[in-house]
Amino acid sequence: MTVHQNLIAGEWTGTNAAENINPSDTNEVVGLYAQASAEDAKAAIAAAKAAFPAWSRSGIWERHVILKKAGDEIMARKDELGALLAREEGKTLPEAIGETIRASQIFEFFAGEALRLAGEVVPSVRPNIGVEITREPLGVIGIITPWNFPIAIPAWKIAPALCYGNTVVFKPADLVPGCSWAIADILHRAGLPKGVLNLVMGKGSVVGQAMLDSPDIAGITFTGSTGTGKRVATSSIEHNRKFQLEMGGKNPMVVLDDADLTVAVEAAANSGFFSTGQRCTASSRLIVTEGIHDKFVAALTEKLKTVVVDNAMKPGTHIGPVVDARQLQTDTDYIKIGREEGAKLAFGGELISRDTPGFYLQPTLFTEATNQMRISREEIFGPVVSVIRVKDYEEALATANDTPFGLSAGIATTSLKHATHFKRNSEAGMVMVNLPTAGVDFHVPFGGRKGSSYGPREQGKYAAEFYTTVKTAYTLA
Repeated sequence: MTVHQNLIAGEWTGTNAAENINPSDTNEVVGLYAQASAEDAKAAIAAAKAAFPAWSRSGIWERHVILKKAGDEIMARKDELGALLAREEGKTLPEAIGETIRASQIFEFFAGEALRLAGEVVPSVRPNIGVEITREPLGVIGIITPWNFPIAIPAWKIAPALCYGNTVVFKPADLVPGCSWAIADILHRAGLPKGVLNLVMGKGSVVGQAMLDSPDIAGITFTGSTGTGKRVATSSIEHNRKFQLEMGGKNPMVVLDDADLTVAVEAAANSGFFSTGQRCTASSRLIVTEGIHDKFVAALTEKLKTVVVDNAMKPGTHIGPVVDARQLQTDTDYIKIGREEGAKLAFGGELISRDTPGFYLQPTLFTEATNQMRISREEIFGPVVSVIRVKDYEEALATANDTPFGLSAGIATTSLKHATHFKRNSEAGMVMVNLPTAGVDFHVPFGGRKGSSYGPREQGKYAAEFYTTVKTAYTLA
């Protein structure tokens, strides 16, 4: 197999490689991908620093053209790249193609934003003085992405970084280097100058640490675990750098007595189990009022009986495998914890075998859970969902907000009063009414509150808040 190399200062380099394994078929090696050293990461940072002066002053049309080319190629290759994503991450092929299309749309959006860069001219309170307010790029941006959205999350970090004139050092998750390599290759061929985008694949303890330790990185944007996010924050404060964190979630979906049962079940099943529950916006807490509880649990259980868990590339598969053995162990550990805590295992929870060896787990539904159980408070990041029975809307809202996280929240109701109140009083960054908590648009802000997020929002025009710094200039007329 050919080794897919790191991209440093416009050159492909690196021969020390690791295998990228298909979680749907562990006999299949998706590809060989280079493993960067700490010295490679330092070289990438130096290259990005050297490229910054010219790129930060590049024309908006140049940036537009490159980002547009990238978006167009991703869209043209959506089936090929979607298959790569499905094979390396385990997301079903339709979901993987959908994510690839979203990545294309993100590049398309920021290609447009490059032409919409603007500032303000305002009068001073002093006579004969003009004031200009402009946005300027930060400098070298360190980008660290997770494994669960291998093409969309890199896209929504890289595209705005380049759009606003920054240079990039990009470290993708170790488990899913394939889509990230493809993005780097596409942008490289689209005409990015040497050093503007540098790809360094490898271990977080090696590559990520070198990035955290560097005083030459002006900003770090990170999506991943809460523990690693705290390390990113600590190192960034030490270096006085800007940082943006997207971390964990324990997202609630409230189901009220007046909900449309079909709508509620579809939203809950999608939120909790699709993408194998491996989404930071997944609903792993279903908070259900007494009047509809039993009917909802029965209908959701029947729905889960029809869900097909199988190879991500196989037609008809609804849910693919867990991403790897380590995550599968985490999931099964929490299933054991839930039973020990006294929750009732209403459905699933068993490892299953398929035609190909992989990390297959039945969708798992607990009932009779409380909001104080570990399965209701800690992020599992798998297809494991607990149902919490509550008396009424007021208790449901209080339970939904009783969490250290605050990324996404949902409510199923036909009451305009309750929907409006929930949107205003939910302690989450994103709120969904009669919709899954997972699934957001590419042109609007993404992010949460409390322990889920820190710093400016991602995506849409709000991305400028992180990737630029504001300058105020005064001129005597």
